[in-house]
Amino acid sequence: MLTNRISMLSLALALTAGMTLAQDTGKTSVKSGPQVNEELAGPFHPLNINGSKAGEKNCLYCSNGNNPVAMVFARDTSPALIKLITKLEEACAKNEKAKMGGFVVFCNDSDALEAKLKKVAKDNKLEHIVLSIDNPAGPKDYNVNKDADITVVLYTKRNVKANFAFKKGEMKDADVETVVKSIPKILPQ
Repeated sequence: MLTNRISMLSLALALTAGMTLAQDTGKTSVKSGPQVNEELAGPFHPLNINGSKAGEKNCLYCSNGNNPVAMVFARDTSPALIKLITKLEEACAKNEKAKMGGFVVFCNDSDALEAKLKKVAKDNKLEHIVLSIDNPAGPKDYNVNKDADITVVLYTKRNVKANFAFKKGEMKDADVETVVKSIPKILPQ
């Protein structure tokens, strides 16, 4: 009986330490979007805010084909997200020969969002990253967690190579850098 209590106490302490470590390192426990080594669920058609199909519902999954892609699902704009978007814009420009693409799908039905995103695209001179709007649940079968404020999926040949998910306010500058450092996982060797 005493042995069981000691074992349970040890387990509780280990779990508490693990949760504290996760919070200290900026890691999150939220799981969102397609996971590493999974195939993407397929086409979906969000409203494109900028890019060649601005003002139209267009399949960004289809447009990017088997190319390396940074796909982001977000709830709303934030300074951390804008920083990520600008870093992804730079990565796409740098890796144009590899045909790297990128897009952000805002899972939000706010009436003010479209105007806000047009301003973000203009202010940040987005030429490679397409901003788009879909329903709050996100595309069907993409498993965008309602508790995830930002989900980043890096994929190539429609297979996920990296996934990062953050609750509201969790994404920090170091996380943006971690995402950027993971881009080589999707680029041709």
